[in-house]
Amino acid sequence: MNFTKKLITGEFIKRYKRFFVDIKVNNNIVTAHCPNTGSMMGLLNKGNKVWLSESDNPKRKLKYTLQIIEDQNSKVGVNTHLTNKIVLDALNNELIRDFENLNYLKQEVNFGENTRFDFLIKKKTKKYFIEVKNVTLSRKKGVAEFPDAVTSRGQKHILELLKARKKGYEIYLLFIIQRNDCSRFELAKDLDPDYCNLLMKAVKKKLNILCYDCKFSSKGIKLNREIQIKIK
Repeated sequence: MNFTKKLITGEFIKRYKRFFVDIKVNNNIVTAHCPNTGSMMGLLNKGNKVWLSESDNPKRKLKYTLQIIEDQNSKVGVNTHLTNKIVLDALNNELIRDFENLNYLKQEVNFGENTRFDFLIKKKTKKYFIEVKNVTLSRKKGVAEFPDAVTSRGQKHILELLKARKKGYEIYLLFIIQRNDCSRFELAKDLDPDYCNLLMKAVKKKLNILCYDCKFSSKGIKLNREIQIKIK
């Protein structure tokens, strides 16, 4: 997933009203869009180095979008809207071992009355639903965690995936760590015990879990390597 333009560096000042961040750029304060509804725990420290993208769309209320925050000398991608683009690029280039040699790939697929899964893929005679989750939290060195706040939406996705399993689909939760300083993935049980308990029960009912980190470059963000998972 490549950025369309070179990113702009700045210094984080504050986040407010959920979707607004103030950033210092070349001694000026600009207000940028924050494309992340999570708590972004551990990332919102005043003075952190950040990277912004600039839009040419004159109709946009906010010209800039927050893309990356540096945390303890590691880049962290915070734009959740990019996560599926990273995965799409990985699927098209067969970077995920479990999803090679696909016959069919479609994004944003409706299931039931009120659910939409991120990807539907087919391999030979099997069909798979994939729901993608963006991961930014790391409270222990080398360990990524999810979620960073209570997520009722996340619980709903697990329950709907289990319904899809009963209808013959293979089901996957794909956790994308938008950082490259973690070698293990764990559940943040203290932040949302209900979600974590539900996920562990769902694994026993054949919900598959995958986790990959990301590689950053001046051009963009790409899927990197599969990460060890510890969810018990």
